[in-house]
Amino acid sequence: MALDIYKINPEFRDIMPQEIIDLEEKATWSVKMDKPRGIKELPDTKELLEEHSLCAGCPEAAALRYVLSALPKPEDTIIVNSTGCTSLMFPHIALHTVHSLFGNQNAVASGIKRVLDWRFPDIEKDVVVLAGDGATVDIGLDYTLQSFFRQENITTICFDNEVYANTGGQESGATAKGQVFKMAPMGKKFDKVPMWELATTSGCHYSVNMTASAPKAVARAVREAILIAREIGPTFLNIYTPCILEIGLSANEGLGEMKDQDKDRFASYKHVSPEAEEFLKKCKEEGRI
Repeated sequence: MALDIYKINPEFRDIMPQEIIDLEEKATWSVKMDKPRGIKELPDTKELLEEHSLCAGCPEAAALRYVLSALPKPEDTIIVNSTGCTSLMFPHIALHTVHSLFGNQNAVASGIKRVLDWRFPDIEKDVVVLAGDGATVDIGLDYTLQSFFRQENITTICFDNEVYANTGGQESGATAKGQVFKMAPMGKKFDKVPMWELATTSGCHYSVNMTASAPKAVARAVREAILIAREIGPTFLNIYTPCILEIGLSANEGLGEMKDQDKDRFASYKHVSPEAEEFLKKCKEEGRI
């Protein structure tokens, strides 16, 4: 795949905002790096346009930047997304992306990964699913689990905001019990589906439940998950990115909400299979992590 994923038409370049030019010129690529890319490059690079489509202060925007900064090989990565708030950001990044129908993102990603392995057998190509809890835990649950059962070599990342946010605030399977939303006035009747535990019991070699409060922790989990998926099998990350609009918080309160949940419902959960553990040790010795 070429590096000129995001190119400005020369005839419009002189009227483009500087941040759009920065997205073309300052996106990071692994071929330019002597050491593994990481969160430390964020101050000097452009991963996501500031004028993106999410609400001001939305934790998903920060989480996406952490995810993109941790990709081992951005130029050889395809992100498969699904309908939802998350998908609104993808026109504003410089990366290969594929938008699937709502809920079938893991089926699409499986097909893409198999074709890439057949077409480029000597080049490492990574496929990452990035979708919300509606697409991952609710409507797309069967597709998600089936990709784990089949041991597809893909990483699935769920931006868990615990609600159907962009359609007005309906509860999802990931909503906490008792939570009331504008379009769920009676409150959730049953407990939150522990998707990270389902991922473990469904065959994922690496499953983590966390918030997006700590950039280094998110970046490390993303990198480990992608490397394991590349060599061993399916991996899963559940990252809490609260919908501050639906739970009544202001634009500057998202980080505090995530830090509070670090000690409560999103206390760290991490499963690493024995094969994956051994592989990670090898990666550390080789300086890949």
